[in-house]
Amino acid sequence: MNKFEAVLLISPESSNAILSENIKSFEKLISSNSGKITNIEDWGLRDLSYDISNFKKAFYRYFQLEINGNNIEKITKNLNQNDNILRHLFIKVSEHQELPTKLNYEKN
Repeated sequence: MNKFEAVLLISPESSNAILSENIKSFEKLISSNSGKITNIEDWGLRDLSYDISNFKKAFYRYFQLEINGNNIEKITKNLNQNDNILRHLFIKVSEHQELPTKLNYEKN
């Protein structure tokens, strides 16, 4: 299993229920692809550096994962079909970053 860090940008129009539903569906998606989430961090509602789908802000969620790299493509296809997820990023790392991250301290 490889170590990855992932960030999801979720639509600011999402209610708390929709937001938590998107997070739960992402967690199920990871576990159904033989992965596990080791840590989650909520970075809150933050400004975007450029507009995405006419949004100037998005909810940021940071995840530390352990999953086979071949399964990332399946997960990415599923995330692309979700209209509430504006962007996503997976980065392969050798070791996970120590938590809490610096961005967690800078939350608005």
